[in-house]
Amino acid sequence: MWATILGLLMQRLSMRIGVVTGLHLAEMCYRQYKRLPRIILWIMIEIAIIGSDMQEVIGTAIAIYLLSMKAIPIYIGVIITVFDTFTFLLMDKYGLRKLEFFFGFLITVMAVTFGYEFFIVKPDVTEMVKGALIPWCEGCDSRALLQAIGIVGAVIMPHNLYLHSALVKSRKVDRHQPSKVKEANYYFFIEASIALFVSFIINVFVVSVFANGLYGTTNEQIVHECENKTIYEEAKSIFVGDVVDADIYKGGIFLGCSFGVFAMYVWAIGILAAGQSSTMTGTYSGQFAMEGFLNLKWSRWHRVFVTRMIAVVPTFAVAFYSEIEQVTKMNDYLNAIMALQLPFATIPTIAFSSSVAIMGEFVNGFWNKLISILLSITVIGINLAFIISRIDLAHLNGTWIAFVVIFSIFYVLFCIYLVIHMICLMKTDGALSQSNFARKYVIKSTSHLADAGNDQSVTSVNTVRKRIHTDDKVVHSKL
Repeated sequence: MWATILGLLMQRLSMRIGVVTGLHLAEMCYRQYKRLPRIILWIMIEIAIIGSDMQEVIGTAIAIYLLSMKAIPIYIGVIITVFDTFTFLLMDKYGLRKLEFFFGFLITVMAVTFGYEFFIVKPDVTEMVKGALIPWCEGCDSRALLQAIGIVGAVIMPHNLYLHSALVKSRKVDRHQPSKVKEANYYFFIEASIALFVSFIINVFVVSVFANGLYGTTNEQIVHECENKTIYEEAKSIFVGDVVDADIYKGGIFLGCSFGVFAMYVWAIGILAAGQSSTMTGTYSGQFAMEGFLNLKWSRWHRVFVTRMIAVVPTFAVAFYSEIEQVTKMNDYLNAIMALQLPFATIPTIAFSSSVAIMGEFVNGFWNKLISILLSITVIGINLAFIISRIDLAHLNGTWIAFVVIFSIFYVLFCIYLVIHMICLMKTDGALSQSNFARKYVIKSTSHLADAGNDQSVTSVNTVRKRIHTDDKVVHSKL
């Protein structure tokens, strides 16, 4: 719940950038950052997009495996996912509104299927409310930290901030009138709130069903429940040992054992719908990121093909040479990878939305700045704690430890660089932004005020007008 609320805060800021300036987050990065940090930012966001795409590949392949009753192996399902993206691209040709309708249909399928599981399991609502309000885990070890970081990375997906700032541009907004811009910000916030509330409810359905059914449950108990069921042999082969180590695939078998095979099929359909919706968000995010960061125009099918192939190759290798448990366990690590990329979306979002030169009268207030900055600091701190805990658990040799240390140093230094850039944007007349270091290494040589004046934002145009002290002809040509 708290990750969803924080995600809504960040989506609101990214959305306002798109509405007020007419530029999405990646386009703004192209105008505000120097070449090297901009390329690094793009690579980090691409890693998040590819990680999300790998999750879609895994989820879809497992759904096909469950629906076919193991007739289609996981690695064949991975190959099938190469083609499902192109069916989505065919739908895209019929217009954005029809695509949005299809997206809504997929979300409805998820809500109905996962909601069905919730109401047949009937978890303790009191404990659910307690768990939602108090973000604490009693008696948990370092493995819980990986899952907690994964939840943050799964709910506040870094590439979705870039996506959301771009999608608001599909609606026409008269940026010459501040009242119209304010009205658009208001209704887009309502739209985002509804969307994230629905996603929160779906997440609650899934988490509470398996927390209720699997927490403290032994493999022997599940196998016993599966007696006289058609999936008994499968349950017997995967539920071995003491306490259940849950994943997407085992979750489906558990539902089939506890509530009948129909519940397993419903679960698989929900996973399939989730995978297809993830494909759509990943495709659009990748397109906007590439066009914005690199100022590069690629046809959408080229973009999808490259991203999907990068995601499919490692997933196929793991699926072909490993057991299904190894495939499903990749999800936790992929979520953690996305959490690691989160500061590279939140810091630019805070920087641009807190700049008077860019946002004008719609600049962030004190509380917005404070909460969003604290969020970024918290995420960076948790990520570093996660890296340290994984080193301790993995028992790495000297070479790998050196690599992780170098990566951690680079990670912290780049985050500090982005923070310095953020401070320079917030206080353009401050000592830091006026220093030689900032002018040479941080602030882009082309004035961001001039760049901001290239769009239709009334606030940016007004800011440029105030800063220009030349004759009327130059002012008119500039505007």
